[in-house]
Amino acid sequence: MEFAHLPVMPAEVLHYLAPQPGGVYVDGTVGGAGHAALVLEASAPGGLLIGFDQDPAALDAAAARLAPYGERVRLIRSNFAGMGNHLTALGISVIDGLLLDLGVSSHQLDTGVRGFSFRTDAPLDMRMDPDLPASAADLVNELPEEELARIIREYGEERWAKRVAAFIVKARSEAPITTTLQLVDVIKGAIPRAKWEERIHPATRTFQALRIAVNDELGSLERGLTAGLGLLKKGGRAVVISFHSLEDRIVKESFRSMARGCTCPKEVPVCVCGRTPQLKILTGRPVMAGEPEVAANPRARSAKLRAAEKI
Repeated sequence: MEFAHLPVMPAEVLHYLAPQPGGVYVDGTVGGAGHAALVLEASAPGGLLIGFDQDPAALDAAAARLAPYGERVRLIRSNFAGMGNHLTALGISVIDGLLLDLGVSSHQLDTGVRGFSFRTDAPLDMRMDPDLPASAADLVNELPEEELARIIREYGEERWAKRVAAFIVKARSEAPITTTLQLVDVIKGAIPRAKWEERIHPATRTFQALRIAVNDELGSLERGLTAGLGLLKKGGRAVVISFHSLEDRIVKESFRSMARGCTCPKEVPVCVCGRTPQLKILTGRPVMAGEPEVAANPRARSAKLRAAEKI
């Protein structure tokens, strides 16, 4: 299946990232390279883009799409959390911009064999990097009930997490849960029919939780943000697009922490901590996709963009 992923809020990304000719930019989730191509155009003639992705299908698609830009592109198969070591190996110590478009891509959702979607039957996988040691099926069939409930509650914000975990454990005691639709049936049985939400499939939150756990998405985001923001030069910008509240909270708090100055108690007359702001937040509230974009790309509905500038 051809790798297809519509870039979310492309105009807004360019506005806040503000690529400059000759700049060095990191796209930590290069995917189908929709955003990357726009950044390369805006940073011509000498801009350099380093694109990270842990999905080999995404990198193949990005390589094909970005081939016309030649030596201005470096593509690396890796989770963006490890960008620091890879950039050091390339001899890059500072960057002009960081872009992270988080979450699962349209291609990953629509390619049934990857196991991300609860709408098609497929092996229960959910690994963005096929070489990761544990799949969603491994978690579902091997984790203790209490740990399953914690993951579903914390990462999926599912109010029925304890009941879903209990139903999973009961079902797997009879036969392993190995496909997406097997798991969907278990979840539907766990959540009372009268409590199903009108616009949200009952399996949505549990599938999100398992995907986050399998790919360590929140831990990777924290490490990647720390590395990327540390690499930004003065005046460099970071743009992050998140798709659920857990990601957005991490981005918001990371930006706020680095934008905060003195943390001394109010009763201390003179600052002794020496802390100075490192970031200027450019988006007081997250930027959302406009109605025309959402109509053309419904997955943009939940996207939230935040941006900050190194000072």
